[in-house]
Formats: sequence, structure tokens, C-alpha cells
Amino acid sequence: MTRETFRGEAVRVLDTTLCDGARADAVAFDLDDRIEIAAALEALGVDVIEAGSPCTSPAERRAVRAVARTLRSARVCALVRGRPDAIDAAWEAVAPARAARLHVFLTNADGADPAQVERSVAHARRYTDDVEFTPVDALRLERAARADLVRAALAGGATTIDVADTAGCARPDEVASVLAALRADVPELAAAVLAFRGRDDLGMATANALAAVAAGARQVEVTVNGLGERAGNASLEEVAVALAVHGDALGVHTRVLARLIGRTSRLVERCSGVAVPAHKAIVGRSVFRSAAGTAGAASPFGNAPGSVHPVEIQRGLGGLSGPQGFAARVRALGIELASDELERAFERFERLIEREHRVGDAELRRICAPPEAWPGPGI
Repeated sequence: MTRETFRGEAVRVLDTTLCDGARADAVAFDLDDRIEIAAALEALGVDVIEAGSPCTSPAERRAVRAVARTLRSARVCALVRGRPDAIDAAWEAVAPARAARLHVFLTNADGADPAQVERSVAHARRYTDDVEFTPVDALRLERAARADLVRAALAGGATTIDVADTAGCARPDEVASVLAALRADVPELAAAVLAFRGRDDLGMATANALAAVAAGARQVEVTVNGLGERAGNASLEEVAVALAVHGDALGVHTRVLARLIGRTSRLVERCSGVAVPAHKAIVGRSVFRSAAGTAGAASPFGNAPGSVHPVEIQRGLGGLSGPQGFAARVRALGIELASDELERAFERFERLIEREHRVGDAELRRICAPPEAWPGPGI
């Protein structure tokens, strides 16, 4: 995650905060929110940003077009039902992007038989060679029916096949089994990218995403803070950090930058109005805290070489950070202190935290500087 030299195969990260996440209860991103979030996701290292479903409303169409015009490196994706008129309108919205994708889906109500799937994907391929197809609720389809739909999508020119746990009730072993069976039944799938999108109704979306990667998926589809309908989607921060920690074991990596996860999480929290629970994995404020100030307050997620420390993700320290959390944050800021200097700096931190309750990086640098460098009275 933070290494310049990646090892193993790349796993693409598709973020659908602006599409699936925007459907969460009471969430209403305005145009400025969407552009700001999209820019943050691009900086974070997200490969594909699903900017919305242009055919749902004129406002959504304008928002997708605005995001497509704004981004410079990330691929911009529009989600669209597989009807020719809808595909035409979706392409008009996403076409200004430097790299554009159409993500086609069909439900039973749309006539999701293999012939219709192939026609829909082929229609999308008239506009772009980057077409993703999702057989809706794929995990609950009969094995033969699922294979037939995927085979038809590939024949139409799909380059990414997304297997979705629409109900959010699958087990990790079930996800792995379905993906393995699909790869065996449809050998031509080897020429495309297999993706997984999971909802979190049973709290297993992250585990399911990792199981999918272990079974050959090379794209994970997530939202920041797990935002989404019902219990939400697989969480970007959880999946990305888990893949960083276990990437060597799985033989994969992503491009997500740990140091920007906290900032992006807080941005989505502000724009969505949906608060991040204190004990939310990876980005919750209690990730840093231990009432006893023990090692748990500063324990990294995993072991070298893939370990990621909470201090890479969070910014600033709270009153329950403890000496090890303090020391870890100081090291993350590139400050080298001898043990006695570190001890004295932590004493200054404890005095300051009694008044401020939370101390940012600028204050931490001041605390760790020699007394003669302090601009005002000593701490």
C-alpha cells in the first residue's frame, strides 16, 4: 500500500461511493460534493470511479458528466441498464472522461437472457472497448444460468465481469466456490477481469471480497466508509488495508495510499452526513485508543512487509493514545528522538492533551522540538 515497488498481481479498486453509496438512506450529494469526492478518490489511488447512473435523472446525468470532465487519471464509469437508449444516454454523460467505462447490468425484468445480454454489451462496445457486465444477484443464480450469461457478455465484448452479492448474505467459502466454478465453466473468462461487489447485510463484505481475490478476482468494488443501501457495501478502507496486510500471502497489491484513507473517509462523512462509528474498523477514532495506554493503542494492522499502522491513516492523537501510539505517530512524522527525549516529549503531550483533548501533527512537531525552538512559553 505504501511501498513504491509492488509485488504480485494488481487488484483494481472500483469505488462506487458516488453511485451505490449515494443510495444510502438520507444521503444527497450535491454537484460540488461529487466533484470533491471524485478528486479525493483519484488522489487516493482508486483505479475506477463509478460516478453514477446517468439515466436515473437529469441531475445525475449532469453530475456524471462533471466528474468525467474533472478527473485526469482515474477511469470514470457509468452504471446503466442494458437498454440501447439508456446506453446511448450513459455514454453521452461519461464520454468526456479521459478513460471511460460503461457498466451494463440487466435484471429479469429487462429480459436478461443470454441473447439480450450479448446484444446489450455489443451495443455498449460501439462506444468504448471498456465494458463491464453484471449479472444481477449472480451468487444466487443457478450455476448453468450464471455461466450462460457470462459467456454471452464475453461474446458481446465485455472486458470485466462483476459477480455481485446483491443480497449481502453470502459466505466467504460460497463466494470462492462460485468464482472457481465460473472460471471452470467459462474458460474464456481468463481473457477478462473478474470482479466482485458485495453488500454487508451479514457483516461479511470484507471477508467476501478477500475470498473473491483469493479465488481469482482482480477487481474489488467498494465504497468509502462502507456507504450504501441497507447495511452498506464492502468498505474501501477495510478491503484496501486487508489487501495491503495480506497482499504477499495472496500474491496481490492495490494502488491505494494508506496516508490518504483517513482524509477521504472524513470527507465522505462530511458530505454524506453519515457519521463514522467510533469503533469502525480502520477509520473509527477508537482505532487509536486504549484506556490503559497499552500496545493495542498503537498496534499495526498485520506484520511486515505488508503492515499498515493506524498512524498512516489517522491524523492527530487523542487522550487515550498511550505512549506507544504517541511514539508511533512521532516516527510516522519522520522525527527521530532518543528514548529519554521521547519520554519527555510524551510528558509534554500528556499535559497538553488535558487542555486540548486532541493534538494535531503541527503541535506534535512542536512538542518534539528542542525547548529553544518553541515560539512561545514552554509546554
